[in-house]
Amino acid sequence: MRIWLNGELRDADAAKVSVLDHGLTVGDGLFETLKAQDGTVFALTRHLDRLTRSARGLGLPDPDLDEVRRACAAVLEANPMPLGRLRITYTGGVSPLGSERGKTGPTLVVAVGETTRRPDTTAVVTVPWVRNERSALAGLKTTSYAENVVALARAHAAGASEALFANTVGQLCEGTGSNVFVVLDGELHTPPLASGCLAGITRALAVEWTGAKETDLPLDVLERADEVFLTSTLRDVQAVHRIDGRDLSAAPGPVTAKAMRIFDERAGADLDP
Repeated sequence: MRIWLNGELRDADAAKVSVLDHGLTVGDGLFETLKAQDGTVFALTRHLDRLTRSARGLGLPDPDLDEVRRACAAVLEANPMPLGRLRITYTGGVSPLGSERGKTGPTLVVAVGETTRRPDTTAVVTVPWVRNERSALAGLKTTSYAENVVALARAHAAGASEALFANTVGQLCEGTGSNVFVVLDGELHTPPLASGCLAGITRALAVEWTGAKETDLPLDVLERADEVFLTSTLRDVQAVHRIDGRDLSAAPGPVTAKAMRIFDERAGADLDP
């Protein structure tokens, strides 16, 4: 594997980040995950816009987007594969052993790993921990991901691929790495960004392309929703066939199936929507 690190491609065993990098010591960093098919990434412009927004939210310098684009192209050319998970990581760089940032500047890493297409349906669980919609990190795609690691491990232990969170006021928020949509009386809804959920790229496209409504929803909406689906970079639109102990045996239902079809058609027609 060839990895881009701070301006150049390097072999994986030579792509080394300092043990004093702030992304390692305190989780002071951001990342983007992009889908790459046959060397072409999907929705790159939207991902780079979000990377910049997240950097500003975290107080990091704006990333050099021309360099990021060059890095993505170089990594994909050096590592050909039919379907890949391309990851851009941008951290606070070498810093003191504490919360204060150093002055060496950010670290930029771009890497890709091979992946496979997700199943059409999946199982999810809810977890007792909550998202803090008033956190300084709310809505930012940071490398401070340990909370998601813990929740996803619980989901896997229950035979599910994703865990869903409420926020501090009991509203449905998001998954560890996905956004969630529900169908109520034939209408499609998803939590608003004010819930504390990440402004997912696939979420935004699904809202635009299907006309889904952004609605404050209690967590227990999952107990009565007619259909539920997840969206994310590598899931696209994925139906949910089980939530905790509740089976949605008809998944994907008609609204979800339509959303899946619309997303596939629109995404296939425009790789950088």
